[in-house]
Amino acid sequence: MSELARVEGLQIRFPGTGAPAVDDVSLVIHSGEIVALVGESGSGKSLTARALLGLLPAAARTVGEVTLIGSAGSPTAVPAARSRAWSGIRGLHAGLVPQDALGGLDPLRRVEHEVGDALRLHGLARGQARRERVLGALAHVGMPDPERHLHERSDQLSGGLRQRALLASALIADPTVVIADEPTTALDASHRGRVLAELRRRANAGAGVLLISHDLQSVRGVADRVLVMRAGRIVEQGDPARVFAAPEHPFTRELLAAAPVGVPRGVRLLGAERHGAAAADPAQLDPARPEPVRSAATCPEPAPMASSTGTPRIELHGVTAAFGRGETARAVLDDVSFAVRRGESVGLVGESGSGKTTLLRIALGPHRPDAGTVLVDGIDRATADRRIRRELRRRIAFVPQDPLDAFPVGASGSAVLHDALRAAGTDRRQRGERTLTLSDEVGLTAAELLRPAATLSGGQRQRLAIARALARDPLLLLLDEPVSALDITVQARVLDLLDDLQERRGTSYLLVSHDDDVIRHMSDRVLRLADGRLRPE
Repeated sequence: MSELARVEGLQIRFPGTGAPAVDDVSLVIHSGEIVALVGESGSGKSLTARALLGLLPAAARTVGEVTLIGSAGSPTAVPAARSRAWSGIRGLHAGLVPQDALGGLDPLRRVEHEVGDALRLHGLARGQARRERVLGALAHVGMPDPERHLHERSDQLSGGLRQRALLASALIADPTVVIADEPTTALDASHRGRVLAELRRRANAGAGVLLISHDLQSVRGVADRVLVMRAGRIVEQGDPARVFAAPEHPFTRELLAAAPVGVPRGVRLLGAERHGAAAADPAQLDPARPEPVRSAATCPEPAPMASSTGTPRIELHGVTAAFGRGETARAVLDDVSFAVRRGESVGLVGESGSGKTTLLRIALGPHRPDAGTVLVDGIDRATADRRIRRELRRRIAFVPQDPLDAFPVGASGSAVLHDALRAAGTDRRQRGERTLTLSDEVGLTAAELLRPAATLSGGQRQRLAIARALARDPLLLLLDEPVSALDITVQARVLDLLDDLQERRGTSYLLVSHDDDVIRHMSDRVLRLADGRLRPE
């Protein structure tokens, strides 16, 4: 196998910080192989990948050597970050699938133009030929009925469909190096498998793939080599079968123990002492001295979940919704009825684009159904007066699948929480203390709160979104893929947190997830949405 990319002794620092964000990282990507990079959120995985494409933030200071294979087939040091030479490399010889699907696509442009950009910029196809290649690329990554989505904008697509459009745009020019940063985060199991199969197909055809993922099961099935990162360093690497069957480093063992696979409802995934460690800044942790491992089997048995009796927190009766009007109208929800009771956790599953997010938005209130009723604590929201509707809104909070779009542009994490507390009516003198309490609950450090939300890692942004939702002390949380962007240990901590909140407050959850293990672990009941109708699992 020929070498396509090499990183040697890479160190990345940011002004004003102590330890480097990436420290002495070396890796090689060969043609025909998939190299997986796994680890905690903020451990330096995405920074390492972006260094290969000259996409590091302007403030980053680097040491080490990063090499890509140029068009002539010889090793070439990557150009400076703002060099024009990148225009002939990105998209053509190296493609990036970023973690943030919404931020990676222009909401003002149609899918056809977004996906076909690399063909246009590099003069590879035009007109009908380009359109046909766009359709083919979308079909390869599992976009259902791609022709129907060609003229839609990215903000009209579900999270899963956006992710597939982004993947198609990165692969359409057949780059020799593919860097995929959490490419299956927003996808259900069937489409996740299709995307991974497409990456495998690319590798088999001679490309080299760097796959960043927190999904250990996916990595186990598709990668040729796996590298485990912690606190900016690679602490273990090798064949996936060996690494996952007999991990040598305690942190790798901890990652495997934190997965919710087969852990019953209500059983905590992590021990209490690990919660504090999970909240710590990874840069302050010594990769060589990880914390003790606590599996679910060794955790104390929790108290029973809150009772799911009494008046439902929310009821939907005969809810129908459609997109478009007249002959172009497309039914999304058809006569949907269900209830979520006090202290109950209901899981909602279905393929990407099946209407799960639409259903959550109707439950939240911004979207009104075309037909049917929504009752909150037994009160019909449509007929209630303004004062009561305002109170009902306070009882429900939403955690979006893609939190970056929900934060004010340029706002720090602290400002996001302060705004949420102000909107919830928290006294000004208490907001500072409450901000720290909320951030501690979800594992964000004081230093991370001071950073602009847009500069946080995907996992850190997701934790900030959960803290923001908790600011109003809601009685019902609507959770749209709340842990999809989180690494396995932080995911376990957040799931434990949600269990704790439910146990203490009787909070109800309506949880959407494509992860069957998360759904089984967190749900008292599971409903499947298919063809606009609900079916119990």
